[in-house]
Amino acid sequence: MNIALRQLNVFVTVAQELTITAAAEKLFLSKPAVSMALSELEKQLGHKLFDRNNNRLIINEQGKRLLPLADELLARSQDIEQLFSQEGPITGKLKIGSSDTVGNQVTPFLLRDFRESSGHRDQSLYIANTAQICHMLAEFELDIGLVEGKVQEGNLAVQPWLSDEMVIACHPDHPLATLPHLRLQDLENSQWILREPGSGTREFFLQKLAPRLAHWQQAFELNNTEAIINCTAANLGITCLSRRAVEHAVKDQRVVILSAPLDMHRQYWLLYHKEKYQSPLLKLFIAFCQQWQDTVSCPDETSDPKQ
Repeated sequence: MNIALRQLNVFVTVAQELTITAAAEKLFLSKPAVSMALSELEKQLGHKLFDRNNNRLIINEQGKRLLPLADELLARSQDIEQLFSQEGPITGKLKIGSSDTVGNQVTPFLLRDFRESSGHRDQSLYIANTAQICHMLAEFELDIGLVEGKVQEGNLAVQPWLSDEMVIACHPDHPLATLPHLRLQDLENSQWILREPGSGTREFFLQKLAPRLAHWQQAFELNNTEAIINCTAANLGITCLSRRAVEHAVKDQRVVILSAPLDMHRQYWLLYHKEKYQSPLLKLFIAFCQQWQDTVSCPDETSDPKQ
């Protein structure tokens, strides 16, 4: 058996893109070339790696067994190619995924400090909701995830990372803003502006606040935190977001934070696939993330996550 790296690269790309056409475009190859490489690999292994469903290819159990090994071999081959292309021992590209709040409010400062500490510059950052980040980690499209949503995925290693504080915010002229002592019952029948399903911020609201309210209504469902802040500033409803995310709007007096009568803290999480090959670069970044948490200020003290 003589399996080529190009065959494994085609296999991994097809597993991620789900169609021959999309994989061919990503690899800058023709569709026949991609189909041939995949067929050759399946013939050499003596197993089909995908189930065909119309024009989509769904990875099967045999393919799922091969995927982490193929990912590791491709990563190691890249380590070899880049071994002498950069100065110092840390080479390769780091693919990072962050959920919305973490990706916009925390990860940029983390990357700034990692670059200063390690001298490594080749990183990519993909920002989506927690569910999407978990899916991309499962498909080996990302090396590591930094998210705010609670994750229960059997194939992912989940480590607690930073802490965060959630707040309830509204327009300064909203009736709730005039109450000297907010009670949970004061939130009844409120119009809420919420994140979309799959978001850790929405999950926090549904688990922490919604069960304590007999009646609440969703005014808007948006997949962008800044849009939620702007809708709140337009007095279209109230919202529940990270203090980190709303602090700039509070300083501009576009929204105000209500004093919620319950614990509003939550956990950020560091994720990676359990079978993901941990290159020296990935190991260094994971260790840096865990060390970095000791230098991050509490979210209720300042909006700048790194002092």
